[in-house]
Amino acid sequence: MEMTATQVQTVVEHAMYTAQQAAQRAYSTHGDRGACGFAWVSIWEHAGKKIRANSKLGRALIAAGVRRDYTGAYCLWNPSQLGVQSVDILEEGASAAAEVFKANGFTAYAGSRLD
Repeated sequence: MEMTATQVQTVVEHAMYTAQQAAQRAYSTHGDRGACGFAWVSIWEHAGKKIRANSKLGRALIAAGVRRDYTGAYCLWNPSQLGVQSVDILEEGASAAAEVFKANGFTAYAGSRLD
């Protein structure tokens, strides 16, 4: 079943809220320590189908602030929006956001890299 633009916006907002909560918990526990880096969520499919840029779902993701990256995946950069440098904290947020997308039928993975 195809998602509406409103449903997509709700999923993205919920993923970002969940990411922020997870990253904030990690920050409160460990502080902004460790290696510096970046984290994101890559979204590849919905309900087993590749998401095309010209589809309603693709346009809804873009309207919700998710961008396509050079690999063709839809990418939500730093979903926690937490202003820290620790890659460990940012990964916590990205992993939590990816789980929200997965629970809503998306094929999504958290990614990260050191700076």
